[in-house]
Amino acid sequence: MPVDYSLYMVTDGTPAILGDRNLEDVVISALKGGVTVVQYRDKISDTGLMIANALALGQICHRYRVPLIINDRIDVAIASGAQGVHLGQTDMDPLVARQLLGPQAIIGVTVSNIAEAGTATRAGADYLGIGTVYPTPTKENTNAIIGTSGVQHILRTLYDGGCIATPTVAIGGINAKNVQRVMYKSSAIVKSLDGVAVVSAITAADNPENAARELRRLIEEPPIFVSGLPLMEMRVEELLESANDVIKDVAQKQPICHNMTNLVVQNIAANVAIAIGASPIMANNGDEAAEIAVLSGALVINMGSVNPAAIDNYVKATQAYNACGQPVLFDPVGAGATTLRRDAVQTLLGNGYYEVIKGNESEIRELLGDTTAQQRGVDSGVSTSSEAEKARLASKLALQERNIVVITGKTDYISDGMRVFSIKNGSSYLCYITGSGCTLGTTIAACLAAHMGDPLLATVAGMLMFEIASEKAGLREDVKGPGTFVPAFIDELHNITKLAGRSDRSWLANAQVTDVSSAILP
Repeated sequence: MPVDYSLYMVTDGTPAILGDRNLEDVVISALKGGVTVVQYRDKISDTGLMIANALALGQICHRYRVPLIINDRIDVAIASGAQGVHLGQTDMDPLVARQLLGPQAIIGVTVSNIAEAGTATRAGADYLGIGTVYPTPTKENTNAIIGTSGVQHILRTLYDGGCIATPTVAIGGINAKNVQRVMYKSSAIVKSLDGVAVVSAITAADNPENAARELRRLIEEPPIFVSGLPLMEMRVEELLESANDVIKDVAQKQPICHNMTNLVVQNIAANVAIAIGASPIMANNGDEAAEIAVLSGALVINMGSVNPAAIDNYVKATQAYNACGQPVLFDPVGAGATTLRRDAVQTLLGNGYYEVIKGNESEIRELLGDTTAQQRGVDSGVSTSSEAEKARLASKLALQERNIVVITGKTDYISDGMRVFSIKNGSSYLCYITGSGCTLGTTIAACLAAHMGDPLLATVAGMLMFEIASEKAGLREDVKGPGTFVPAFIDELHNITKLAGRSDRSWLANAQVTDVSSAILP
C-alpha cells in the first residue's frame, strides 16, 4: 500500500522538546491533526524501554493506519514489529537492513548531497529524507545546511537519474512559518517533495493536534505568496501591447510601494513612485510591516545596510508581505563585496520568498554560488559574459528561486526560468546618479502590486517604462549632464504614465525587446 509522506512526524522525548508530557499522548494528538507517518527517534533510552515505547506507539499508529518508522535501531524495529527504519549516513548499510527486515519493510535514508542520494537509491531506499534544510537544535551532528536550493538540486538529480518515483521529504528546522516556502522553493518543477519531516514544530507545540492540522493545511494549499503562473506563449508584440495596460493599472490603482532602503536614495525613490502614480512609504522598521502589507502594495528590500538590526527588519517585513500574499522585490546590493553581505543574502533567501530578485551580473552570480567575480562595492565591474551566458544566468537563478530574475546592465535580462527577454533601452546617465537601481526596484514593485497574477509581464512593463523614460530624458536638449538628467527623468516617467492612462502606446515605439529564450535551450 502506498505511503503518504506529506506530514512526517519525528518524535523527540528529551525534556527540552517533550517537556513533562507523555509521548503517547502527543503522538495521538498529532495523528488526530493529520500526521501521515510517525518516526520514533530516541537517542537516550535503553533498548528494553525503546522496545516497550515502540510497541505502544505501534498500536497507536495501527489504529490510525499510519506506519511507524524506527530511527536507526534495526533491533528495535524487528522486536516491535514496526513498519520500517530510518537510517543516517553513519548507520547500517540499507542493503544489510533490507536483508534483516525483509522486502516489505520501509527503509528511509537521510541524504544531504547528490552522491549520498545516488548511493541510497541504488541500495533500494524506499524514501529519502533530504536535509538539513535549516539549522535546528534537535540535530547536533549537522554536516551541512543545504537550504531549499540544495534540496532542489538533489531532486533534479534524482529526476535526471531516473529516480522520479522515489519519495522524498525535507527535514531540518521546518515549521508552519516556512513549510510552504520549503515545499515551493525546493521544487525542481520536474520533481517535487512528497512531504516534510518535522520534530519540534509538532512535538514541542502546546497543542500538537492543532499544530499538525495547520501544517497539513499549509502543505496541501498553494502558497499565498505566489501571485501567478509563468507567462509562457506571449510573443514580444503581445507583450508590448500588454505592458501599456500594466502602467495604466499603476496610475489607476495607486498601489503602496513600501521601500526599505538607505537614506541616500529615499527621496528620489519616493519621487519616482509618485511620478508613476504609486504611493510611497519609506519605512525601515519591520515591526510595522504587517500593518502596511495588508494595504495591497509591494515591498522593496534594498540591501544597502547589513547590520543585524537591518537584516532582522528585512526578514520581518518580507515574512509579513509573504503572509499577505503581496509581492516582494529583493535587490541584493553588493552581494559579493564582503563576507557580511554574503551571509546576509543567505539569511534573507532562507527566510522569505521574493517574487523578483534584481541585481547586476556579479550580484546574480553570487546568489548562484559563483564567487569568481569579486565585487568592488556595489559595482558589477566589466562583464566578459556573452548575451547567451547572461540569459542562462537569469534563467538558472529564476529556476532555483522559482521567481522572476532581472540582471541589469547595458542590456537587461528578465527571466521566469522558462523564458528570457532582453531589453536594450536606457540612458548612460543612469550610471552617474545615486539610486538608479533602487528606483528601478520601486518602479517594478509598483507594477507587481498593480498587476497581480502575471509577475513576468509586470516586471517587463516596469523595466520598459523605466528604461524608455531614461532614454527620452537623456535625449532632451535641456539635459546637460547628470544634474539636469534627474528632474527630466522624473518628468518623462510621469509623461509615460499620462500616455498609458490614455491608452496611448506611442511611448513604446522604440522599445527594444527581444525574446532570447533560445539561449537557454539544451
